[in-house]
Amino acid sequence: MSVHPVQSGRIQQAIAYAANATGIDFDYLLGQAKVESGLNASARAGSSSASGLYQFIESSWLAVVKKHGAEHGLGWAADAIGTSGGRYSVADGATRQAILALRNDPAAASLMAAEHASDNKAALEGNLGRAASGTDLYMAHFLGLGGANKFLSAMRADPQASGASLFPGAARTNRSVFYDDGGRPRSLSAIYQRFADKLGAGGDSVGETRGANLAFAAQALAMGDDTTVVTGANETADSALTWARSTLGQLNGKRAAAGDSLLRPRPDHARLAYMMLARMGG
Repeated sequence: MSVHPVQSGRIQQAIAYAANATGIDFDYLLGQAKVESGLNASARAGSSSASGLYQFIESSWLAVVKKHGAEHGLGWAADAIGTSGGRYSVADGATRQAILALRNDPAAASLMAAEHASDNKAALEGNLGRAASGTDLYMAHFLGLGGANKFLSAMRADPQASGASLFPGAARTNRSVFYDDGGRPRSLSAIYQRFADKLGAGGDSVGETRGANLAFAAQALAMGDDTTVVTGANETADSALTWARSTLGQLNGKRAAAGDSLLRPRPDHARLAYMMLARMGG
């Protein structure tokens, strides 16, 4: 199902707001939404209770809303969710349906996906002893935090080990992930790389392409005409600038990372600077 350009622009703005509010990378959140739903906020899974932009199943959605809903104006929902023995429930049926329906609201879904990713990021980095990549975060979304830790640890020990052997249950319900077109089981490293390719996580070429698209969009806006420019990522110029403002907001007030200098800037910083120069007509 294709997504109307106007709807796509609104979805990307919702994702940019969530990225700015939580500090989770915009490109990761956008990539995750593309992989999960094709940027379709109304998407529903045929084999589970998953729904919405980020395909949250019911139990996972109730858990993240209970934990983070009040931080984002969803206190009524968080308060209505009860916990017992690790399970989440809502006493009133109509209220439960209203909370679950929020999965199809791009703003709520993006914020909760970003908060969920932030929680997973902190936990993964504590176990990995390194910064978590976008693909690491997606593995936590796909397999759960415990499953991601198991996957990444096993891949570090033996990258060519069969993913289906390690996760038989997940392989039964996600054959296209764990097996190739010929029915052969994929290795852990192949599964990981497949998600990395879909997300565009950590790829310099992706960053360079996006940077060029954003700069072009900025130049178009600077011209002051009524032309709508669509970037290579199917973003209008306004949506592209929303991403830039989000990124700039994340950088404000933060110390530069080690090795980040004017002579050797990080890719995100470099493309943002390039875009700002283009905006000024440089």
